[in-house]
Amino acid sequence: MIVEIGDVLVSTEIFTEQFCCDLSQCKGECCVEGDAGAPVTQEEVMHIEDALDTVWGDLSAQAQSVIDKQGVAYVDQEGDLVTSIVNGKDCVFTCYDGDCCLCAIEKAQRAGKIDFIKPISCALYPIREKVLSNGMSALSYNRWDVCHTAVKKGRETGLPIYKFLEGPLTRRFGEEWYKELLVVAEEMVRWQSSLREGNG
Repeated sequence: MIVEIGDVLVSTEIFTEQFCCDLSQCKGECCVEGDAGAPVTQEEVMHIEDALDTVWGDLSAQAQSVIDKQGVAYVDQEGDLVTSIVNGKDCVFTCYDGDCCLCAIEKAQRAGKIDFIKPISCALYPIREKVLSNGMSALSYNRWDVCHTAVKKGRETGLPIYKFLEGPLTRRFGEEWYKELLVVAEEMVRWQSSLREGNG
């Protein structure tokens, strides 16, 4: 099911499914799995390039070599602009803290070294955004087996995706849009409650 909020089409799974990243369990596997980098915009590429000197020392020698050859991003087989990757899967901006994979860009931002946080596609995960031909955006829930611990923790805590991603959703679409989303979420809860009462 799809609901329209402003100029954004939102899958109702974003309201009904639970999710909460558990880095202690998954070890940041999403940074080193998959067959393409994270989707980025041209503006984000510029921010990443500006931050490159700051994060360079946290990158692996292989990642540095890839960036030297093709830059921080490339166009993948589907025609999307994505971050460069190492060995066909690892994001070049992966760094390590013990056995956990971290984003070097996010690490630098949290340390106050740069202002740019990280690509919005990374921050929004497990939501995927697709820009439609009419200019609208469509948000869907992307299921990935490497995130099974996040699904488990989300269900244990009862945290729906839209609440887990309040910050990134607000960053991407604005505070007023997120307030509209909360209204829709409340209406959906009431609707589901009435259905249960009717079935009871």
